[in-house]
Amino acid sequence: MTQILMVLSSHEALGDTGKSTGWYLSEAAHPWKVFSGADYGMTWMSPDGGFAPIDGKDLDDATNVAFLEEFGDKGPDTLTPDAVDASDFDAIFYVGGHGTMWDFPDNDELSAIASSIYTDGGVVAAVCHGPAGLLNIEIDGEKLIAGKRVAGFTNAEEYGMDLSDVVPFLLEDELKAAGADHRAGPDFEENVVVDGRLVTGQNPPSATGVATAVVAAVRAVQAVAVADV
Repeated sequence: MTQILMVLSSHEALGDTGKSTGWYLSEAAHPWKVFSGADYGMTWMSPDGGFAPIDGKDLDDATNVAFLEEFGDKGPDTLTPDAVDASDFDAIFYVGGHGTMWDFPDNDELSAIASSIYTDGGVVAAVCHGPAGLLNIEIDGEKLIAGKRVAGFTNAEEYGMDLSDVVPFLLEDELKAAGADHRAGPDFEENVVVDGRLVTGQNPPSATGVATAVVAAVRAVQAVAVADV
């Protein structure tokens, strides 16, 4: 069975605002629906393990409700990176949410797992703020995203939420600084960008599209593998 490693943020504090954040529910639930429909297995991981903090708990969304019915109100019980064997997975998917801006970029264990999956021919994917996890992934000493087409939460969207002075950095700026060819779409409209085995999406409305593109990318890899046998 095809296996996807789903990565959630463990970070709860929204800067110094006194408000909470975490991983964004629909950006996990909607891909979960796509991957479940493709009969893919999913393993859930976060930097700290255990139950990671949920943000965006929209219960008017039927897929969100189904996800919480499956996993419970706290969401999935996650593994820590040291409990994960990268060779078990065909793809890694970084779920978004503002929490990722604090605990994804400088986590060497997450980056090493993603690097291993990609080097072994797997797919690396992220949505919304999830591409913060891509910033320090290296392949043979070079940034994974350098020279590649990438989408992620834009400066305009961050300013629109009045959070530009709260987050530790602006994701669009850092993606560009890492050498990515950042492709921005209209604010809060679906924008999915595929560059080979790298799949990214701009915002919550992109979550289903990113997961669908991951399925296509994984199948393409598997088709080549079968043809080479």
